[in-house]
Amino acid sequence: MSLPDDDNDIENSRAPLLDHLVELRGRLIICVAAVFVGFGICFGFSKQIFEFLLAPFEMGAALLAAQHASGGHSGPFDLLLVLTGLKHLAPGMVKHVDFIFTGPLELFYAKLKLSGFGAVVLTFPVLAWQLYRFVAPGLYKRERNAFLPFLVASPVLFVMGAALVYYIMLPFVLWFALGQQIVGPNVSVQLLPKVSDYLTLVTTLILAFGLCFQLPVVLSLAGLAGLLDSKALRSGRRYAIVAVFVVAAVITPPDPISQMTLAIPICLLYEVSIWCVWLIERRRKKNEASESRDIVAT
Repeated sequence: MSLPDDDNDIENSRAPLLDHLVELRGRLIICVAAVFVGFGICFGFSKQIFEFLLAPFEMGAALLAAQHASGGHSGPFDLLLVLTGLKHLAPGMVKHVDFIFTGPLELFYAKLKLSGFGAVVLTFPVLAWQLYRFVAPGLYKRERNAFLPFLVASPVLFVMGAALVYYIMLPFVLWFALGQQIVGPNVSVQLLPKVSDYLTLVTTLILAFGLCFQLPVVLSLAGLAGLLDSKALRSGRRYAIVAVFVVAAVITPPDPISQMTLAIPICLLYEVSIWCVWLIERRRKKNEASESRDIVAT
């Protein structure tokens, strides 16, 4: 009796354990080499990357200057309009910003950490592809075809989360932080951030938002594996929304605008996840009905 095409694929991919270990070693070598190359590239451009990451701080300073220029009449929502491009700042609002480092090698170590973070982000497509190529022989053909779109969706969603941090979240947070300064005739309390502290804040928020934006990928894969269904996701919507706001409150700085900036997109992505899982279930039912007709016909 001949096996179905999917079973033939699995049988043809069978190999001794030693062969799998050799393949795993080869793919790990490729991943490590890619990370090293990415690290070298990012370290060579570490100054430019750092200046790029300073832009939200400059925007936060510009928002504060614009608020002072308007006599304090610009509220958070006015500043949000500026960040979303619906309102423009007057020319010359961007102020010079100062950073410090208190250890002789602090800036060098900060560049190393930044280069490592940039290397992982830069080489993520290579890492994801090597992972897929390693597990693909153990998947049925229809499972491989269903898995491929997630390799594209995952980095796209990560970039969306990082862009939300970079263009909206960080400028608003830094505007809020700069607004806490005290400048008076006798007392002056000014924000002079350390390079390492600022880079830690930026990379942590980018990573946190990027991972949170993977929610549709995680839930869709769980639905594909049969661990979740759209009915369970709909019935648990209220609890999911509460959990999203709790996570947003923990991750984001202590202000409601920052919390809403993360929570609202995640809630929308949860709804997208329900729709994606429903489509997976619908397609699975069609495939099962088609297979049943084929069996009856034979």
